[in-house]
Amino acid sequence: MEKLIKLPLTEEVIHQLGAGDRISLSGVVYTLRDSAHKRLLQLHKEGKPFPFPTQNNVVYYAAPTPAKPGHPLGSLGPTTASRMDTYVPMLLEKGIKGMIGKGKRNKKVGELLKEYKAIYLLAAGGAGSYLAQFVKEAKPIAFLDLGPEAIYEVCLEGFPTLVAIDGEGKSIWSG
Repeated sequence: MEKLIKLPLTEEVIHQLGAGDRISLSGVVYTLRDSAHKRLLQLHKEGKPFPFPTQNNVVYYAAPTPAKPGHPLGSLGPTTASRMDTYVPMLLEKGIKGMIGKGKRNKKVGELLKEYKAIYLLAAGGAGSYLAQFVKEAKPIAFLDLGPEAIYEVCLEGFPTLVAIDGEGKSIWSG
């Protein structure tokens, strides 16, 4: 049975989710790809604020394709999350409580998710056009020169995901 989750995330909600749970997300997420992570790291090192609110929020490792007429964006499929593993400590320190992507994460990410009571969610890889139907609004908000890798604020409604690593560090891959 699918659990309906309204964003932003709270530790109370995270505590109720276990590895393998299917959830349906509604609310705002922020897209982050490789280039945007590098810029956020620079801001973090300089002690500057991030261009989006991080406390209890969720990032989605994705880059939208251009919108078709009458739609907020084109495709919005997940990218391989393991490429972003080195940036996870920074995101969690800033208050991020969830990450959406595809594929396994390293062991350290699981340990950090347990420490910070955060979760990693899987979205269906190769299904970007399908997933776009759950996007109600989308707008670029930072690093616009990066094109599709800019940071987008995306409002989701009923977006299907699977809890891959829960707030206790338990994983669908290792139990």
